[in-house]
Amino acid sequence: MGNLLYTIAVILVIIWAIGFFGYHAGGIIHILLIIAVIAILLKVIRRAD
Repeated sequence: MGNLLYTIAVILVIIWAIGFFGYHAGGIIHILLIIAVIAILLKVIRRAD
C-alpha cells in the first residue's frame, strides 16, 4: 500500500508540473498538488514509525 501511495504522489506531481508549465487549468492543478503532497507526507510519516 505504501508503494502505491508513493507512485500516485509522483504521478500527481508530474501531472501538476505539466499542467502548471504547459497550460493553466485553474484550481484543479493545485488540488492535485495538494493531494500529492499529502500522500508524500503520509508515506514519510508511516515510514518513520
